[in-house]
Amino acid sequence: MNRSFGVILLHIALVLGAIITLIPLAWMVSASFMPTGEASMYPPRLLPSAATLMHYRDLFTRMNMGRSFLNSTIIALAVTAASLLLNSMAGYAFAKLRFRGRDRLFGFLLAALVIPTQIGMLPLFLMLKSAGLVNTYWGAILPGTASIFGIFLMRQFMTSIPDDLLDAARIDGASEWAIYWSMVLPLARPILVTLALFTFMASWNDFMWPLIVLTDEQKYVLPVAIASLVGEHAQDIELMMASSVLTVIPVLVLFICLQRYYIAGLMMGSVKG
Repeated sequence: MNRSFGVILLHIALVLGAIITLIPLAWMVSASFMPTGEASMYPPRLLPSAATLMHYRDLFTRMNMGRSFLNSTIIALAVTAASLLLNSMAGYAFAKLRFRGRDRLFGFLLAALVIPTQIGMLPLFLMLKSAGLVNTYWGAILPGTASIFGIFLMRQFMTSIPDDLLDAARIDGASEWAIYWSMVLPLARPILVTLALFTFMASWNDFMWPLIVLTDEQKYVLPVAIASLVGEHAQDIELMMASSVLTVIPVLVLFICLQRYYIAGLMMGSVKG
């Protein structure tokens, strides 16, 4: 009886926590449909008196937000695809290939995790400038195509794949590329989806690096474009809420579509870790 009562209290607490978390998101969506000035009324309104798409229309027609949305999509998808390929290849090498200095090199990579990302931005910018990649999509994409966290995540999973399975494939004449592509990647699907979600969200929401490397307004990503609107439209709360909804929707849809694989990846890591 006491256990059942505790379970009920736990579920009530979880539901309340979910409601508290979702209230700001729900109000943001509601405010994006409110007529101008209604979101700043007191007492605040929860629902629009007359729903309107005016603010979304302004974003895509008058403020060219569609171009920024496309830029964010191109960069985030490219970073995610390249990150999955490169990080999984590196993780496979560190987990299953034997070469001199492997463990020492991996330890060096882990030690680099303590270095703040901002410290490397200046030398990275100078390298891209010397390569002529400043104010280009490649300049925004390349720095995110591989990460220590991604290599660590893939390596930790791939160490759990039995060596006997891979050795049997080698005896049958399979190349390392064939083993990696045909055997290891299908087994790593849940952890790949987990890494894809992390990488896509990080790239989609990234503000600092695109602000540094992209100077042309036609190449601005959504976070930078929204920040540029604040100075001119700071009082237009409804317009700001509409632009914020644009940044949330793709990540939310992606998570809903892939949550089954994402949860499987987290559970797999918890069991094997």
